[in-house]
Amino acid sequence: MSIIYLSQKGYDDLKAELQQLKSVDRLNIINQIAEARDKGDLSENAEYDAAKEAQGLLEARIAKLENDVANARVLDKTDMDTSTVHLLTKVTIKNIDNSMQMTYAIVSESEADLAAKKISVTSPIGKGLLGKAIGEVAEIQAPNGIVNFEIIDIQAL
Repeated sequence: MSIIYLSQKGYDDLKAELQQLKSVDRLNIINQIAEARDKGDLSENAEYDAAKEAQGLLEARIAKLENDVANARVLDKTDMDTSTVHLLTKVTIKNIDNSMQMTYAIVSESEADLAAKKISVTSPIGKGLLGKAIGEVAEIQAPNGIVNFEIIDIQAL
C-alpha cells in the first residue's frame, strides 16, 4: 500500500465520492438488479447482466477509494517550503522557445485535472519540475521532443 498525499480539499472530495457511491449509487444498482430479476429468466436477461456488471465496477471503485482514503495523508499547507517545486505547490513556468507562461498546481494523481490547471506529480511535466527552484530550467520530454521550461515563481497552493 503506497501513501497518497493530498490537499485537504482533495481528501474531502475523495471521502465525499466514497460516501456517494456507498449510500446512493450502491442502492441504485441493488434496485436495478432486483427489477431485472423480477422480469424472469436470468439466463437471457440482458438487463440483469448489465446491472451485475455495473455492480462489479461500482464495488471495485468503492474498494479503490476505501484503500486511497485509508492510505491518504493530508499535507499541511502552513508548513510548505516554496524554495523548490514539490507536491501542493503552484508553479509558474515559461517555455523558453516561445516565451509562453503557464501556471500549474502540482497535485497527486487523484486530484489531477488539466482543465483546472492541476497536473499530477507523476506526469512528465510534474516529474520534470520537481525539486527545481526559481530561475532553474527544467528539460521535459514531450511527445514532440524536449521542451525547456524556466521556473518563474513558486507558491504554496
